[in-house]
Amino acid sequence: MSLHSSSGTTPDDLVEVGRVTGAHGVRGWVKIQPYSPQAEALRHAPVWWLKAPDSLSGSGALWRQDGVQVTECRFGGQFLLAQLQGTADRDAAETLRGHSVWVPRAAFPAADDDEYYWIDLLGCDVYAQAADGRSVLLGQVAQVLDNGAHAVLQVHCGEYVSPDEFQARLDAKQRPVQVLVPFVAAHVLQVDMPNRRIDSNWPIEF
Repeated sequence: MSLHSSSGTTPDDLVEVGRVTGAHGVRGWVKIQPYSPQAEALRHAPVWWLKAPDSLSGSGALWRQDGVQVTECRFGGQFLLAQLQGTADRDAAETLRGHSVWVPRAAFPAADDDEYYWIDLLGCDVYAQAADGRSVLLGQVAQVLDNGAHAVLQVHCGEYVSPDEFQARLDAKQRPVQVLVPFVAAHVLQVDMPNRRIDSNWPIEF
């Protein structure tokens, strides 16, 4: 799936951060389910890119070519409520139901010290602690989950078969073997973003 529109105006660094669940009220507001509880990127980005679901676009590549200006955005319970330029009534807002919401990574506000965006953690190597105290490669972050209390790293276990090629270990059903590592200070000792490495004390045998 390409993130480029035919007009060439779609940024190369778009990140999917939420989904339109429907209209809110009668004045064209939309209701957004953010993928992050804080939804910092959504709340601060002045322009969103909306992509139609596959059921509407056929190929899954139907973009609003130049992005959509966000006039106002605020929390409404667990959702975000937004007024988008050009969406003046409920019928117009309903046409956006099911669209995914994307913003450029460059538009994310700077994270505080010891805080990280999930998109930046994907693909990082995770090292765990062997029984003899050695730091051993556990695998790579495939997904970041939220259990309500804190983030959890979904790590696909495996090894590097060449300096640039990581190979996940598969189970009997050919699915990646995975481990869930709580992303909390008690278990994550260091995050080295320049080297894409996360050191933890999570036991390798767990």
